[in-house]
Amino acid sequence: MPVQVSDYSWQQTKAAVFISVPLRGVCVRDADVFCTENYLKVNFSPFLFEVFLYAPIDDENSKAKIGNDTIVFTLYKKEVAMWENLSVSGADKEMMQRIREKSILQAQERAKEATEAKAAARREDQKYALNVMMKIEEEERKKIEDMKENERLKATKELEAWKECQRKAEEQKRIQRAEKFCEQGKQIEEERNKLKHKSLTRIAASRNLATKGRNSENIFLEKLKEDSIPAPRSVGSIKINFTPRVFPTALRESQVAEEEEWLHKQAEARRALNTDIPELSDLKEEEKNPEWLKDKGNELFAKENYLAAINAYNLAIRLNNKIPLLYLNRAACHLKLKNLHKAIEDSSKAYRIMKLHLRLIHPIKLYKMMLRRFGR
Repeated sequence: MPVQVSDYSWQQTKAAVFISVPLRGVCVRDADVFCTENYLKVNFSPFLFEVFLYAPIDDENSKAKIGNDTIVFTLYKKEVAMWENLSVSGADKEMMQRIREKSILQAQERAKEATEAKAAARREDQKYALNVMMKIEEEERKKIEDMKENERLKATKELEAWKECQRKAEEQKRIQRAEKFCEQGKQIEEERNKLKHKSLTRIAASRNLATKGRNSENIFLEKLKEDSIPAPRSVGSIKINFTPRVFPTALRESQVAEEEEWLHKQAEARRALNTDIPELSDLKEEEKNPEWLKDKGNELFAKENYLAAINAYNLAIRLNNKIPLLYLNRAACHLKLKNLHKAIEDSSKAYRIMKLHLRLIHPIKLYKMMLRRFGR
């Protein structure tokens, strides 16, 4: 059972009460202080100091100072007045127990309020931190969107610049080709004039010789030569029929057996490919032709239905992926839809296919194709 401390001292003013309680060699950290507006307790084992105050105090602003083996309390009164005693007089055990229980309940309620206030403050801090994080994330997202937009604009400008360079290069090549053709035409014309001049000179020389010989010949012989000249032929028309062929070359320049074998293999490959593509089951026979699908895609592109045009080109490419024009048309659709990377990819595929075709074509056939396309 603890020992009650009775050798304490106290003083008062109209506004405060000063209490000095000796610790008697007890460590400072072992002292337990409990204070409410009507009750004060200091527990430092094996001693106990307990007082039931005469009047209420302001326990929130009151102070306790521990040092030099003494606890000094500065208790501020709620009402400015002089107390007759430090503790309430005539208090029995039941009254003391009620004061103790009331003081504990008040301390618990105050601790609960402090905990709730701390929790509310923590929630407010978390809410504020969440708002700050949301703002930061929004700024980061906006920054990323701006970077994407800038990159898209940069890529668009680079693509437009590349197209402009390609156009200028093609224009320069066309001009150089035209100049080369003009130079070749001038050279041919000059050679033709030289040949004509030589022929005229030769004819004039032969005429001079003929004139000299003719003076010594008989006039009747000249008349006979004039009569021996045949009459001009009558005018007529000649009808020519050409054999229908799949290949554009003439029959005398082609190898029929190899071409028929190639056509047979193409038909078998197309039939095998049609069985592998489930989308072709609902199409007509003419709609399974890549050329028909290409024309259909061109019509949809002219109507600005770019997604449908891409679908038509996709199916045509699955039927025949060796036609560079399909990739170029699909690249144009992607360019209209701002799919720049896909447009560049299709353009590169078309360029590779055209380059491969040019390598495989025989030089003589290539020359004939160019003649048929550009003329002599």
